[in-house]
Amino acid sequence: MSPSVGGLQGHRRTRSAVTKATWRRVAGALGARIHSMSYLPKWLILASVIGVIAGLGAVVFYEALSISTHLFLGVLAGYHVPTPAGEGNAAGSAHFARAWAIPLVVVLGALASGFLVFTWAPEAEGHGTDAAIDAVHHNPRGIRLRTVVVKIVASALTIGSGGSGGREGPTAQISAGFGSLLARVLDLSPEDGRIAVSVGIGSGIGAIFSAPLGGAVLAADIVYRDDFEFEALLPGVFASIIAYAVFGAVFGYQSLFAIPGGYHFHQPIQLVWFAVIGLLGGGLGLLYSKSFYGIIRLSNRLPFSKKLRPALGGLLVGLMALGLPEVLGTGYGWVQKGFGTEMLHTPLLIILALPLARILATGLSIGTGGSGGVFGPGMVIGAFTGLAVWRVLEPFAPGVGHDPAPFVIVGMMAVFGGISRAPIAVMLMVAQMTGSIALLGPAMIAVAIAWFIVGHSDETIYHAQLRTRADSAASRLQFGPPLLATLSVESVVNDPTVLLHDHTTVSEALQSLRDTGVPGAPVVDAHGTYLGILAIGDPVRGYRRALDTNVGKIAQVTARLAAVEERVGPRSKLIGHPIRAAGLPAGCVIITVKHGNDLLFATGATTLAEGDVVSALSSPESVVALRQLLIDTPGPEQEQAETHQDRLGAPRSGAATPRHAP
Repeated sequence: MSPSVGGLQGHRRTRSAVTKATWRRVAGALGARIHSMSYLPKWLILASVIGVIAGLGAVVFYEALSISTHLFLGVLAGYHVPTPAGEGNAAGSAHFARAWAIPLVVVLGALASGFLVFTWAPEAEGHGTDAAIDAVHHNPRGIRLRTVVVKIVASALTIGSGGSGGREGPTAQISAGFGSLLARVLDLSPEDGRIAVSVGIGSGIGAIFSAPLGGAVLAADIVYRDDFEFEALLPGVFASIIAYAVFGAVFGYQSLFAIPGGYHFHQPIQLVWFAVIGLLGGGLGLLYSKSFYGIIRLSNRLPFSKKLRPALGGLLVGLMALGLPEVLGTGYGWVQKGFGTEMLHTPLLIILALPLARILATGLSIGTGGSGGVFGPGMVIGAFTGLAVWRVLEPFAPGVGHDPAPFVIVGMMAVFGGISRAPIAVMLMVAQMTGSIALLGPAMIAVAIAWFIVGHSDETIYHAQLRTRADSAASRLQFGPPLLATLSVESVVNDPTVLLHDHTTVSEALQSLRDTGVPGAPVVDAHGTYLGILAIGDPVRGYRRALDTNVGKIAQVTARLAAVEERVGPRSKLIGHPIRAAGLPAGCVIITVKHGNDLLFATGATTLAEGDVVSALSSPESVVALRQLLIDTPGPEQEQAETHQDRLGAPRSGAATPRHAP
């Protein structure tokens, strides 16, 4: 490399370092400024920024999914899925133009998704909402941007090729990931970081479903099974409204679904039928959750690579779709058909089978390692459940009416409102998605029954949810003794049992930790500045890393050595001497010594005897000298000297001297 090129690269590195340092200073100053603000202006700013990113993220993923669906199902398979009213109200294909291509296309998308996820971001597998909820409770700063990018592409591949999944999971992870980024860049407090990620979840889902009020409540409702994150409610409102405004500016502000006519509650007997939906919704919600996680456990036992497992699920879904095309993609177009009269002529047996088929298809698509949400499929399962109840009751039951829409909507609310353990948020979201606010009152009985059934079993579709705020380590302080909030850490801190210095060797540190019985200790430098914590597990991991490195170096050295195995001869000069004093040739090391039937690992104190079998490693240039030393093969000069001594009757060198009688 020429000096000019090296100087240019050095200049670029310096400029990059200066730029990074400048951005850190700016972010630090901005974070300090936000810290100093009161609650309302602080969250007006943060929630607005999160809302903009959530809206843009929803736009990006919606477009990616549209392109993927058109490419896989439209171009490759020659099949067009139906769409809801808010997305064009397309009727979709009446039949498969190339039925044989459907399973192949679903497999292709699942295979590409699995390879992408398990190569670059394994945490992007499954449904992203659960991962975001886990980040709220355990590590608000821990969502990687790489995960967000991989989630977008992998989910578009999975769902766009026909896999059964929802688009809310990827969208929630996009905005939650940005909330996590804000927490890192602006150094937000743990409490603010948790709220930022929660708000990201709700605003992203609210934007993609065009349901900002439901998204705002979801931000506070979805992180606990039996509690509510009140601090996230107002920021969630700000963020969801802005996210909805950004998404709507591109795709319009209409509801996702259109309901023919309006609904007016005037038949009290309908509450009985809605209660039936609640009973079925609670049971199907439990089946949905248990089968989904059961498929995950079964998939983890498969004896082949994780990258290939989504393809197996995709194959089964593709085969199912040949008989039930309703299992392909998001399924929202089929829900739109269920609101009207387009599915009235579908055989009742198929209508009854659709909720179960969708449950199985979602588990096979996402539970095997595919990428997509479980929120959307849950509402589709509920919609098919409500439609099935209406089809069964309509011919004979009083007060059912000729319009299936109320039953479909109540089914959506009941099934997923119960199993998500977020009934209020789901009710508001479905009401906004369908433009049916008038149904909220009557639907409450179905949602309450489903929620009680699910709550009694303590099941949820989101396993990262905690039961209440009292179970959250971040929120536990406010539920503890009230005086704790008045005490400073300085007043209760204890001196460390062991204090390690940076120049202490790892072996000495490990011995100190074992002697005192503590799992770890703080480390300081010569000035007493705290450097970090050293745990017992850290020396072990450090030793393994060093061993891995040194093993590679040893392998390089031993590859150049020759193996020597020789028996110690009767005239060897090594007999009776320890190996350390044997004067071995340079580049030689004795490994083992076989003495009779005993095989010994050689040490410096090992003494050789006649007949011992020695195994050694030697550099190529010292092999001859080592063999000669072991067996004492005489050279030409030594042979002449011994022959002359034999003629004189003198004993040979190394031979035993006869004893003479006194």
